[in-house]
Amino acid sequence: MFLGALIDAGVPPRVLEETVAALGVGARLEISRVIRSGISATKVDVWVDGEKDLPREEYWAKQNVARAPSPAQTHQEHAHHHDDKHSHHHNHEHSSDSSISGTGVSAPHEHSHGRGLKEIREIIGKAAISDTAKKTAIAIFEALGAAEARIHATSIEKVHFHEVGAVDAMVDIVCAAVGAEALGVDEIVCSPLNVGGGMVKCAHGTFPVPAPATVELLPDAPVYSTGVQAELVTPTGAAIVKTLVKRFAAFPEMTIEKSGYGAGSRDFPGHPNVVRLTIGEVATALATNTSSELLTVLEANLDDLNPQVFGYVMDRLLEEGALDAFGVPVQMKKNRPGTLLTALCRPEDANKLTQLIFSETTTLGVRRRDEVRLSLARRWENVRTQWGDVRIKIASMNGTVTNYAPEYEDCRRIATEHRVPLKTVMQEATRAYTGSNRQ
Repeated sequence: MFLGALIDAGVPPRVLEETVAALGVGARLEISRVIRSGISATKVDVWVDGEKDLPREEYWAKQNVARAPSPAQTHQEHAHHHDDKHSHHHNHEHSSDSSISGTGVSAPHEHSHGRGLKEIREIIGKAAISDTAKKTAIAIFEALGAAEARIHATSIEKVHFHEVGAVDAMVDIVCAAVGAEALGVDEIVCSPLNVGGGMVKCAHGTFPVPAPATVELLPDAPVYSTGVQAELVTPTGAAIVKTLVKRFAAFPEMTIEKSGYGAGSRDFPGHPNVVRLTIGEVATALATNTSSELLTVLEANLDDLNPQVFGYVMDRLLEEGALDAFGVPVQMKKNRPGTLLTALCRPEDANKLTQLIFSETTTLGVRRRDEVRLSLARRWENVRTQWGDVRIKIASMNGTVTNYAPEYEDCRRIATEHRVPLKTVMQEATRAYTGSNRQ
């Protein structure tokens, strides 16, 4: 789906076709135009030795059919078992390695005929693609292998990729690395991932969606499910996202230049099974001077709350993850003086902090809205004063320092411990910072 979106967004098909040829693994691409729930999209299929890559459940259903004995074979085996006068015992030792198909399925494999990461690294290393794309592709494979190794309690070098599946995965991953490089963008931002739902058939049996490897690969990613009973993010897709994406965020502020849609194999009623890739440019000032993030603002008007409790609520909000909390005097209805409580937080913390406001204050309602915050790059430096170290918060724009200030809590601690005026400690820390940066 990502390869289809790349082509649809402007990456020349020949770039990916030449990449597949450079791998020399007997694969080819088939590129077509399809409709998914009313959306026209580019579909990319990988063919290996006359076989097309299939969705995971279709792949394993096909394998199970192929492995199932015919009625005649079953009868012969049954007769052989009862007619023989002597016993035949075969002690087959099974490999402890894990086997991964191109659909991202892993399982202990009885006879490891797949490619290990060492061989895959060698194939990618010999391919006629850029060094950057090689490093990216290998990083994606290593992320996938590491996830499977952790799940199956083995080492990454013992993870093997199913013979046909390894080719599918290699094409998907290497083309994703080459295609992403061909886009020529500064960063890739990903929206929260719809992982799907239900159960999925794998080599080991039936597992809940998202699959264990997908969960392992996306520990910090925002995910959700709209209730579609299908796997919408596979382990291979999760490994690609984990490696290529710089950050997860809502749709970023930018000027859209072009977009593309990559189609999946299935067509769900009312749910476009596509990946959309949107290319654009942020305003120069925003791109160079600030970073942008989506935050949630919580507000409540309070006119009958004990002022001592208000201070406690502010402290609790900050302890529970609020990025900022403050109160503003307001004149409320019936001319009653009150306080406007405002808390700034990350969207994932909003529900928890709303509950806190309801439980700790007398308000009957909390207003909530999402806003975009632009912020300067910031970092910390330690400076030494005669009483101890103090952290200095430094803000910069385009690499130039625009503001700096000593950390209040550090200065207050030193002032209390050494019985020195707070303003003296803050002045000394500021002088230490400016003096060290003149040298």
